Amino acid sequence: MYEITYNEYKDMNLTERFLNYTKFDTQSAEDSQTVPSTSKQLVFAEYLKKELEREGLDDVEMDDKGYIYATLKANIKDEVPTIGFISHYDTSPDCSGADIKPQIVNNYDGSDILLSEGIVMSPAKFPELLQHQGEDLIVTDGTTLLGADDKAGIAEIVQAMVYLQQHKEIRHGKIRVAFNPDEEIGMGAHHFNVEKFGCQWAYTMDGGDVGELEFENFNAASAKITIKGISVHPGYAKGKMVNANALAAEFAAMLPADETPETTEGYQGFYHLLGITSNIEQAKMSYIIRDHDRDTFEDRKRFVQRCAEQMNEKYGEGTVECVVSDQYYNMKEKIDPDAMHVIDLVLKAMQACGVAPKVKPIRGGTDGAQLSFKGLPCPNIFAGGLNFHGPYEFVPIQSMEKAMQVIIKICELTAEYNR
Repeated sequence: MYEITYNEYKDMNLTERFLNYTKFDTQSAEDSQTVPSTSKQLVFAEYLKKELEREGLDDVEMDDKGYIYATLKANIKDEVPTIGFISHYDTSPDCSGADIKPQIVNNYDGSDILLSEGIVMSPAKFPELLQHQGEDLIVTDGTTLLGADDKAGIAEIVQAMVYLQQHKEIRHGKIRVAFNPDEEIGMGAHHFNVEKFGCQWAYTMDGGDVGELEFENFNAASAKITIKGISVHPGYAKGKMVNANALAAEFAAMLPADETPETTEGYQGFYHLLGITSNIEQAKMSYIIRDHDRDTFEDRKRFVQRCAEQMNEKYGEGTVECVVSDQYYNMKEKIDPDAMHVIDLVLKAMQACGVAPKVKPIRGGTDGAQLSFKGLPCPNIFAGGLNFHGPYEFVPIQSMEKAMQVIIKICELTAEYNR
């Protein structure tokens, strides 16, 4: 395993820190029953724990599930709120995170980027590239994801804590940081110890492009559909066979074709068929259900269950089983209106750092959504990366630097809170 020496380490800048993190494969696994879901996440967690200790943070600890907590002590005596910054260190199961080969495109000129032989990232397909002309882009070689989701967030938080230690003139209260596994499989906040974290509020650094600020997200549920069929020789099947494959197709057709991820945007919700495993005797379908509005979300869940009931009325009780399970809720319920000061501080910090805020709803969820319902208001701030979960992921260095500056400014502004 790559091991950095202390002399190299203490002079590391933000870009070097992030590139070092990409050397670790931290892909999570949805079908795992362990916490974290993959043991390789713990390899990076151990490294990160040692890094925080070497950088002089206090109260550094990692629990048996790989959750890391640490403290930057206050440099003022004033009573100010304790705030926190959180990022996850797992990468998506959707694309390989092993043997990542990051490349830096200096002073990007707006043209196609050759990632490797035969693999091109073009602004014709990814027009967001054009918003970052003149900047220095960290890209992949086109065979793996990059891991800016969310190792860019970790690098920004750690580098901000280093900066604050080096610049004692910046007044700040007690700052807590935390890094966790398994966010990409929806489990990142499940074992997060809010009481131990001890913050009045916190921020996840897990957003996308510069300026993004999110405190609205989907309400989310999963729906597991199991269809029982009867297998009979097709030559003698009349009146006897129940083809679970055909019933699965019938069930899928009952859901609105114009309410899927590929046909919706903004605040519009959807039903999303993640996968089907099927034969004559049994079919299993996995859906996710999403909506920003809580009442409409509940209607969507009931609709899926009614579809199953209608199938059972047609084909016999017990043919279709539908299990709907809530995953997380819209954090806006917990932030608006009682915790809007948490948002105001970010907006002021962005303005001070020359960042134009882009407040928008998340068409997804973050650990912060679940943490908000655990009593820790926790909106989501940009980390700078784009095209997550695939080989065309990239992050501008200047975006990471802006994110780090926003963290520092939030800490400074919080020291003036209620004064």
